Amino acid sequence: MDEIKELLKNTIRKKFEDYEKTKEPAYMPFHTALLGKDRLALYQFIHSLNTNFGTTIFEPVAVELAKNNFKIVDRQVNVNTEITEEALKEIDKIIDSLIIAKKRPNKLEEIERIKEKLFIGEKRKVKLTRVDLYCERENEIYLFDIKTAKPNKGSFLEFKRTLLKWIAAILTKYPDKKVNSLIAIPYNPYYPKLYSRWTMAGMLDLENELKVAEEFWDFLGGSGSYENLLKIFEEVGKEMREEIDEYFKRFRKE
Repeated sequence: MDEIKELLKNTIRKKFEDYEKTKEPAYMPFHTALLGKDRLALYQFIHSLNTNFGTTIFEPVAVELAKNNFKIVDRQVNVNTEITEEALKEIDKIIDSLIIAKKRPNKLEEIERIKEKLFIGEKRKVKLTRVDLYCERENEIYLFDIKTAKPNKGSFLEFKRTLLKWIAAILTKYPDKKVNSLIAIPYNPYYPKLYSRWTMAGMLDLENELKVAEEFWDFLGGSGSYENLLKIFEEVGKEMREEIDEYFKRFRKE
């Protein structure tokens, strides 16, 4: 876990450097008068960090955590971009049946349907979303799309389409592999209540296509990983508190 602590510290320090280079001058007289320049700078920094928290924090932490349990771990991976026309049509049929609620999502059944069409007809180049987190062990692959804690309900359809296309793309190249594609949500914003999974139930197979908070982190690093991560984040926050305070004090003088 020391590696994760160093990763977090280096990420925050790098973010300080990037913030200095990329911050846009913004004249906000009412905010400044009310909050002070240092607090306003802190707010803008947090907003900047939060915008790409997934790529700068969650993804590299996930990679570090999964290294001990998977043979291959990587992030922002481009998968094979060739899928047959028939497989793409089958994915469209699956999506259509879910939209009209003709069928409930069943990932294992959907994968079998796609497999039957993988090598029928001409292959076509398709542009696919990069895999946020790729994990492989033995003959099994896990592809994760890491989302914000409260994804837009209207986006679930495209989430599902991405997950199915990833399956088709990987199996086209490695037909003997077992492939899983999932949405990962790093924390539960509704805590201590349960995550409101019902909003995804019509499009995602909740058992096979979604991991939230503990489920995700404990899957990657083993039981207790989620709680350990929270402790590490807290420790880093305490250890860097003076450094962070000193950084933002300078804005009082501007």
